[in-house]
Amino acid sequence: MATEQMGLEDLLKHGLQDMYYAEGKIQKALPKMIKAAQDDELKSGLEKHLEETGQQLTKLEEAFELLGEKAKGEKCDAIEGILKEGDSLLEDFGGTQTGDAAIIFSCQAVEHYEIARYGSLRAYAELLGMDDVAQLMSEILDQEEAADELLSEIAEDRANPMAAGEDDEDADA
Repeated sequence: MATEQMGLEDLLKHGLQDMYYAEGKIQKALPKMIKAAQDDELKSGLEKHLEETGQQLTKLEEAFELLGEKAKGEKCDAIEGILKEGDSLLEDFGGTQTGDAAIIFSCQAVEHYEIARYGSLRAYAELLGMDDVAQLMSEILDQEEAADELLSEIAEDRANPMAAGEDDEDADA
């Protein structure tokens, strides 16, 4: 007997489960980054994103409901690895002049993973004519892209110059 062929809707559901798990892990990891951050704007941006992560979990639950599915996560090896690397970088660089740059380095790896996944999930939902699900993915994607932009600004303006040993006057030049 032939196995049932898996389709794009199955991949969409798998992706939602993957991201539901990932967002839960991110929600648990962010407080450690917030605590370690020295730059006030970085700390504030991470706190805002922690709040947004809770909203994103709710949006993912809404997407599951729209698909007639129960919200559940499926272990995501990718986010496990990215977060493990972030912990390692925090151990190595936390509390040093390079600490905030390392936090941003770690957080942007998470953001870029999320941007890639939510972009794909939105495209799948659009192709399948699931406009409500596509809209939810688009809203999450907008938040992830905004968080990534803020991280880049902080890195370029302060964290990276600080890690390079430049003082404020050198960074402004």
